[in-house]
Amino acid sequence: MATEVCAQTAGNMWKVLVKPGDTVKAGDTLFIMEVMKMEVAHDAPVDGTVTAVHVAEGAEGLDADQLVVEIG
Repeated sequence: MATEVCAQTAGNMWKVLVKPGDTVKAGDTLFIMEVMKMEVAHDAPVDGTVTAVHVAEGAEGLDADQLVVEIG
């Protein structure tokens, strides 16, 4: 069962640091959003392999709770 990592708040996608096939450990930073001119890092909650990335770097107007990364 895949673990879904969603945006914690609305904002813009500043950097996506992973791609499908990457192995991650819990605590690794997956992506960084820009929220009101602040950087908000989102970390992997589990060890695993990135199975999908649903948002491209530079995307604007993301909603809170929007699915960004799946880890299998």
